[in-house]
Amino acid sequence: MSPYIMDWLNLLIRWFHLIVGIGWIGASFYFVALDFSLKKRKKMKDGVLGTVWEVHGGGFYHTEKYMVAPAELPKDLIWYKWEAYLTWASGIALMIVQFYWHADIWMVDANVLDIAPQTAIVYSVLSLTAGWFIYDALCKSDIGNNTPLLMLITFFLILGASYFYTHVFSARASLIHVGAFIGTIMAANVFSIIIPNQKKIVASLLKGDKPDARYGKIGKQRSIHNTYLTLPVLVMMVSGHYPMLTNHPQAWLLVGLVIVGGGALRHMIIRHEIHAPFKGYAWTFPVIFVALAVAMYMTSPVMKVVSGDVDVMSDKQLMVMINTHCASCHAITPTHENFDVPPKNVVLNSAASIAKFRDLIMSNVVDADTMPLGNETEMSDEERVQLGAWLLAQE
Repeated sequence: MSPYIMDWLNLLIRWFHLIVGIGWIGASFYFVALDFSLKKRKKMKDGVLGTVWEVHGGGFYHTEKYMVAPAELPKDLIWYKWEAYLTWASGIALMIVQFYWHADIWMVDANVLDIAPQTAIVYSVLSLTAGWFIYDALCKSDIGNNTPLLMLITFFLILGASYFYTHVFSARASLIHVGAFIGTIMAANVFSIIIPNQKKIVASLLKGDKPDARYGKIGKQRSIHNTYLTLPVLVMMVSGHYPMLTNHPQAWLLVGLVIVGGGALRHMIIRHEIHAPFKGYAWTFPVIFVALAVAMYMTSPVMKVVSGDVDVMSDKQLMVMINTHCASCHAITPTHENFDVPPKNVVLNSAASIAKFRDLIMSNVVDADTMPLGNETEMSDEERVQLGAWLLAQE
């Protein structure tokens, strides 16, 4: 397929993914805040757990939450489900277009694990599927009744998946897969647990039976899980733009810090939104700052090349190296089958143009091995050091 068509597919699917994702996250954030803002009042209808008064856009809103469900339901009952379904579906479509379609360069890195592109895709599909079934089994077991234990085991489940992905896939694909792993769990919670349980409650009402409150309790548990995973999954989804995360030797440990810090941040936001006493969530600030400080320390740049350590190659030798490893993509008219314009509009056709993009090349090629993609041209560590020495000499 033409790179031009692939770029448009990528753009349109990514745009759609962002739109429905914002809708899903926004609805999740709103309803969690709403749930925790409910208050018991002197005059409430039978079966109402609590109510909340809100103001937005010049209007006032009065919302009630029933313990199970009211005796009657209107035909125009609104179900918040398609935002979740479409976010996951568009995310998988984006995974196919961005990674599966050219798995040989986007997913496979022989320096990490030398596997066939088809094998990488199979690993991806099976691991995303297994993640949901393992998590769901944990929630349905006796462990699911012990929130701290379930939280700890789920944390290590995601950490284990992160270790697997960073030792199987390329740097660009590994943390994206961690995001997909978490996102699949979140979407499946909505599709397999939350919505079906709500439908069971509605069905009981229509039959005239008393709904089982257990279904609502289980649905709320999964909804809470989803909201605490939201901020970490967003970091994973944008990680491909930051080699300091994806190319770190212990990237899987960085995932752990993101989950801890992101979860604490989400808790702080929830408690703050419902005007809870500061002392109730003051502990989140040191957790957030420590997680961030450790992550920043771990990702602090380590110069692989020190000026003077390596003889600086000539401009002619430089261009031979660039033509061998970079020019097929980063040319005015790329010859690589996957690009019809140079990525990020970076054209490397002269020593001057290479010096212009010095910092970008240093971070993506020398200090990390993000480029060439999947190390398709088998650029050696020695060549990276030589390139780094030339770039440092341009200061």
